[in-house]
Amino acid sequence: MAFTCVVGLQWGDEAKGKIVDVLTPKHPFVVRFNGGANAGHTVKFEGKTFKLSILPTGILCPTATAVVGNGVVVYPPRILEELKQLTEGGVDALPRLKISTSAHVILPYHFEQERLSETGKGSGEAIGTTGRGIGPCYEDKAGRRWAIRMVDLLDEAALHQKLIPIVERKNRLFKALDPNAKQFDAAELAREFAGYGNILRENICDTQALMGECSDSRVGVLFEAAQGSLLDLDHGSFPYVTSSNSSAAGIWSGSGFPARKLDTTYGIVKAYTTRVGGGPMPTELLDGPEGIGEKIRQVGREFGTVTGRPRRVGWLDAVALKHTARLNDADVLCLMLLDVLSGHPELKIAVGYEIDGKPYSGFPSDAAILARCNPVYETLPGWSEDITGARKPSDLPQAALNYIRRVSELVGRPVAVASVGPDRAQTIWMNGGEGA
Repeated sequence: MAFTCVVGLQWGDEAKGKIVDVLTPKHPFVVRFNGGANAGHTVKFEGKTFKLSILPTGILCPTATAVVGNGVVVYPPRILEELKQLTEGGVDALPRLKISTSAHVILPYHFEQERLSETGKGSGEAIGTTGRGIGPCYEDKAGRRWAIRMVDLLDEAALHQKLIPIVERKNRLFKALDPNAKQFDAAELAREFAGYGNILRENICDTQALMGECSDSRVGVLFEAAQGSLLDLDHGSFPYVTSSNSSAAGIWSGSGFPARKLDTTYGIVKAYTTRVGGGPMPTELLDGPEGIGEKIRQVGREFGTVTGRPRRVGWLDAVALKHTARLNDADVLCLMLLDVLSGHPELKIAVGYEIDGKPYSGFPSDAAILARCNPVYETLPGWSEDITGARKPSDLPQAALNYIRRVSELVGRPVAVASVGPDRAQTIWMNGGEGA
């Protein structure tokens, strides 16, 4: 069976969940390997809409075991909320969920720490986080001495002893930053989170060993990246990035699966560009409430699944896409939300950057340099037809086919999928196949 990865090639929100939903039935295991409850996926399943932010999207498939890998930071109340949502929607997910003993735990003090780091005195310019405690939890993971993992939730007494020095330190730090900051009690936290551990006790296991068994036995695994590659901690537009490796680079460290055994990597690309939070975005459309950017935002429903924040919108950036396609060694592209571009007489794609009128080669790793980059656009004819009913390439207008072809040429990867709507049926396989 196949070892497959679905990874976003932009700043997240590329509609990865739909492709995961399409591919999951062919994989016995689906694995989330990075991020936390800041990465929202909206998936339509059997006439119902589910909004997931930490559980793998593939958990909706009744034949798949969903794995939350060691690279994920877990807020247990959110896990339980999503499981309840699934149960109420008729999906029996709990028996098919595995959570790594080594996954780190987000605790309430991480939320307060993030609030202070984004808005507190001396915090500098805000990164634009979702406020879900993700970054502070990863900071504690890197710091080692102040971290709590899922395995720690299985023994309340031991958890309490670990939390005592951590909570004392956090309370002193918060009070120094803000006299009105929240203060926390180690015993209360231990009692609450050990309770979550008891509920999830049968689900918490050594998922690294499980991945090793899948690798050895060639049992199919689908890896589901959260967020997008331009937010990757090491390879994105630093410092306006997330706190984990949101590219395929995170698979090995975030799951224990040997990444060199991957068979196919699907690079998921929105037909235009969006971004949430701070940081430069060269192709952003700042043309006002009546402009093209706002029209695309409204038609594409570009508001955060987790936060509800309006997403920043811009033309497709082929410079950034070529960078992330190479970074992930994407085998094919999936061009999502193509239908949103219907009705525009002209479409633009950034084919290069300039700084102070001079060509700039490649995609800069430094956000300060990226902020100085001005896009060099190529203009293509648009189309007026409603393409949401298209089911095969020949159903698409020639201008849409030309747009798909040009994206493939600029990025240097074939387009395998064109998506023309949120439903699974609105998925056009450009080569006539049905994926991995």
